[in-house]
Amino acid sequence: MIERFYLKEFLTFKEADLEFHPGLVVFTGPSGSGKSILMRSILASVGLDNVEAQVCESSVAWDIDEERYGLQNEPINIFRHVKKEKTRYFINNQSTSKSSMESISSDYLRHLSLKDYSDFEPSAILKIIDERISMRTPQYASILENHRTKFAEFKTLTDQLRSIEEKEKHLAELKEFALYEIGKIDAIKPRVGEDEELNLIKKQLSKKEKIETAIVQAQGIFSYESHVSSVLGLLEVDSAFFDDTMNDLRSVLESSLERMEELEEISVESVLDRIEQISELKRRYGSVEEALAYRDQKALELDSYQTIEHSKSDLTKQISALKASLDMGSTEISLKRRAILGETLDKLNSYLGMLYLREASLELETCELNGSGSDKAVLGLAGTKLDKLSSGEFNRLRLALLALGVESMENSGGVLMLDEIDANLSGEESMSVARVLRHLSSRYQIFVISHQPQLTSMGQQHFLIYKDDESRVRELNEAERIEEIARIISGDAISEEARGFARDLFERSKGTV
Repeated sequence: MIERFYLKEFLTFKEADLEFHPGLVVFTGPSGSGKSILMRSILASVGLDNVEAQVCESSVAWDIDEERYGLQNEPINIFRHVKKEKTRYFINNQSTSKSSMESISSDYLRHLSLKDYSDFEPSAILKIIDERISMRTPQYASILENHRTKFAEFKTLTDQLRSIEEKEKHLAELKEFALYEIGKIDAIKPRVGEDEELNLIKKQLSKKEKIETAIVQAQGIFSYESHVSSVLGLLEVDSAFFDDTMNDLRSVLESSLERMEELEEISVESVLDRIEQISELKRRYGSVEEALAYRDQKALELDSYQTIEHSKSDLTKQISALKASLDMGSTEISLKRRAILGETLDKLNSYLGMLYLREASLELETCELNGSGSDKAVLGLAGTKLDKLSSGEFNRLRLALLALGVESMENSGGVLMLDEIDANLSGEESMSVARVLRHLSSRYQIFVISHQPQLTSMGQQHFLIYKDDESRVRELNEAERIEEIARIISGDAISEEARGFARDLFERSKGTV
């Protein structure tokens, strides 16, 4: 629910600070006093309208998905927009976007001002029927949930089968392509690090003659080795360091000569060809490692193509078994729905009768299997298509459906906002709307603008919007409420007769549930 609303500097309003209670909240006041402005401002405070107020704020008892929106919940969440050079939006003093605020609010607040057909969708009607069944048969909710879970699995498996069948159409080409790609890499048989080795060999081959000449020249140092040893002996210096050095040098030169002899067997052209092969792989795949990884991937794909028939056979069996189970479950669900359908329609028609509307028709048609079963609920209003209803008839039919839903609702339904839903109705019609709204208020917090005494008298909280030099709003006590209802009845010149009628309406509304 919305617990508090604050407005500053918007059109004819300088400031308004209101505290709301659960139930039916009625706004009344003379034409042009600012009722619609106030309603728009409340919607705008939670991101559902655009107004140019300096400050617009609502304190709400709504739960925010912290992970999705990156916002932290408080015991009471404060939605605010502030207009300076530009409009900025905040929730609990954390900056947010209007779209995020609107998304959060849409889960908790509905503005019933336009012809929104969502309440008449087959899925919405089925939900009402299912909730009525669950109210009497608690295990029915588990039956529905089990069906939804099985259908989700059924859909996943059928999608997999469809993918396999699509692959089957191109299986020969896919196999041929995988074998071709594997063959290209296997023909080269690259090794990780081989490119570095080949470049080193290429470098050594290019300097082979120079290296061999230099080694022969360097070997001349060994002819002086004995002389150096003699000098060190005469000087009484330990010659071990010199001997070790000469032995290390001799080993290096000998191994280098052996390497040069090995290079004699290597063709420069073959090295260059191999370097080019490896370079081509690297150009295509990025590196030798990536080429080998691609080769392994294609080998796995080839294995999967070879087992595709087996996978298809298993999937087909699983799907067939699931389909049989789903068909059986949807038949059970449909039987339970049809068993309560007549009673549900009677109850809906009782609300329609209260609202002075023609009787409705409600049928279940068989449709393609889905997560809700295989039923499609079709609602009609005798003699008139839904899109041909007047705004008043449309809204009263919607109220009847909401009232029907309330009967099996366990938790709060959120907030409903209505603009002059009783406009242009007779006194009896207005009273019928008021009674239904009062019924809805057991599960919804409802904000409504009214020009009729009947609905006004049914309000559980009553605010008067009036205008002198600016628009103002205040909550009325019982005596003030009776006076305002009398004004609605007779105009500014309030008669005692109007007061008496107003008092009678107000007293009778106290006993309404």
